[in-house]
Amino acid sequence: MKASLLLAIILSSLQTVGQSLSNEPTFKLSYLVDPDGQFTIDQVAGREFEPVSGARLNFGLSSAVYWIKMELYESASPSEALKIFNGTLSEANLYIKRGSEYELQRFNNEEIDATSSYTTQFPIFDLPVSAKDSVVYLQVRSHNVLDLPFYLNDKNRIMKSIGFDFLYFGIYAGIILVMFLYNSFLYFSVKDKNYLYYVIYILMVGLAQACLKGYSTLFLWPNNEWLIRQSVNLSIAMSGIFAIPFVVNFLNIRRNAPKFLYVLFSLVIVYVVGIFISISGNYIVAQQVLQINASLVSVTILVCGGYVFSQGYRPAVFLIVSWFFFLSGVMIYILKDVGILSFNIFTNNSILIGSGLEAALLSFALADKINTYKKEKEESQTQALLISKENEKLIREQNIVLEQRVEERTHALKETNESLQMTLDHLKETQAQLVEAEKMASLGQLTAGVAHEINNPINFVTSNVAPLKRDIQIVWNAMDVIQQVALSELPIAEKIQRINTFKEEEDIEYLKTEIDFLLKGMHEGATRTAEIVKSLRIFSRVDEDSLKFADINEGLESTLVILNSVIREGIQVNKQFGELPLVECYPGKLNQVFLNIITNAIHAINKKFNGDIGGILELRTTVDGDNVLISIQDNGTGMSEDIKEKIFEPFFTTKEVGEGTGLGMSIVYNTIKKHRGEIKVESRVNEGTRFTLVLPITQQIV
Repeated sequence: MKASLLLAIILSSLQTVGQSLSNEPTFKLSYLVDPDGQFTIDQVAGREFEPVSGARLNFGLSSAVYWIKMELYESASPSEALKIFNGTLSEANLYIKRGSEYELQRFNNEEIDATSSYTTQFPIFDLPVSAKDSVVYLQVRSHNVLDLPFYLNDKNRIMKSIGFDFLYFGIYAGIILVMFLYNSFLYFSVKDKNYLYYVIYILMVGLAQACLKGYSTLFLWPNNEWLIRQSVNLSIAMSGIFAIPFVVNFLNIRRNAPKFLYVLFSLVIVYVVGIFISISGNYIVAQQVLQINASLVSVTILVCGGYVFSQGYRPAVFLIVSWFFFLSGVMIYILKDVGILSFNIFTNNSILIGSGLEAALLSFALADKINTYKKEKEESQTQALLISKENEKLIREQNIVLEQRVEERTHALKETNESLQMTLDHLKETQAQLVEAEKMASLGQLTAGVAHEINNPINFVTSNVAPLKRDIQIVWNAMDVIQQVALSELPIAEKIQRINTFKEEEDIEYLKTEIDFLLKGMHEGATRTAEIVKSLRIFSRVDEDSLKFADINEGLESTLVILNSVIREGIQVNKQFGELPLVECYPGKLNQVFLNIITNAIHAINKKFNGDIGGILELRTTVDGDNVLISIQDNGTGMSEDIKEKIFEPFFTTKEVGEGTGLGMSIVYNTIKKHRGEIKVESRVNEGTRFTLVLPITQQIV
């Protein structure tokens, strides 16, 4: 009904406005091609123009600039304005000779407000001409079809014709908007994708018509140069792209005509290619590609619809009829563009009429499809009811058998679960034993290191006890001798001589030096023992289950002290410790991490150098924002990529049998993960390995 109303309004308006377009023209036209757009008005005025008949010129798709010479007749009624019925004309310049100079009136669709005194997408020029045989020159160019229907009349009639153009497009836009809103509501109600594709498609079609008529330039994106130039090509391409999925879904092409899928989606690709051509700046080539592809799409959809209808698919008839109306409007418009049909209100708005009818008919088609769905659903429900009754009978018969099988299966599952539980308990015990074994291995290594480190200074102290005891005895003896000499009645001189003789015999001066040396050695041994005990206390913290703020550098130092016995003379230890804040962590667990990584590094160095000079172990600590970075690097044997990917897997080890449990690096990984940290491993075969531990300074554990 809405489509019929549109036709009635348009046909009635033809009597009002169409007459003025069919009158004999009051001017004579001729044209000149300017291929590069380099001609000036002075150069053009002296050239020969190609004469044409009628009040309209059509140059099709062309990138050239055209000059139009318009000779006005004195016998015609005085005309006050010139209108060109083309809403996509890019630029038009009108030159009116005033004495020896030319008056210029400009129109540019990228700057309508700045170049025209009329708020319309149509070029309109004032023509206050009264002299006989007056001549004006018009320079035009366009990125679209260069169709130039001219209309001379007074301003009131011209504005009236523009008003009718607004009316026609407003009615069309209203139809599109109503169809869009109504079917959008249906989509959200029934969730049928047909409606979604339909509303997107008609929205793109409406946008394409707005671009072809120039209303998008006037209302949607005025003064946007890029969109004004691209909008016609992009909107045509998008309407074609969205038409294809709608047709595919509406006709159920995947089931009814699967071979057409490849053809339709290949045409989508052509549309995309046309978009890229247009964006690259080749507007004319892009429009030629899009026009050819649109024709192929139209023919393909009609053929596809006919084929699907021949297969008995009833909704296809609506698509065929609606597409026929739309294509009829397009064909009339094209025939008008190429000059086969005359320009009038009907031919100029044929696409609006065709697409409006198409939108209405497709909406009816979707409504009919819902009825088809409803009928199919009722039939399906009836069939399902019959099947359910038969199934109910089968279910009753099978229930008895199923109950017996369920009971048997339940018994078997129960036995399986018991077996799995026993296996799980065994695995937990094994895991606990393996973790304990790793701890004992570390403890053994720790004990051996501490025993070795403490034994050296203690041996130094005990070895100095006997000489010191002997020297002290000599001191006691000297005191006795001196006392005897002092208490004797000998002369003073003889007393002094006897004491000096005794001192020389016992070498008292050397004795003093030796005692100082022995005491200094015992002091150093005791001090070293105290440092080792302190490092042991730092390393073996018992606060593993509670977070503490600890000094990371201190933990690394204590670990090196513990491992001092296994670091051979050929290994050079480089320490570059930065100034670190106290880190919230589990200190004992982190010391275990340091021990495991450094032990592996020493093992790799020893394996490569075998006690020779050249091994380097480098420890470095730095602060990076909210994290501390701990780098432990060696120049040992290194690892291949395959081994590097597996080092954190439990029970994986590259050591000989009996040398490792394969849990050390797994414990390292889990400990760092518990600290919300990160481990980075870099390694190359025969070049070495670097472990970088990233630890947050504070733990925000939820």
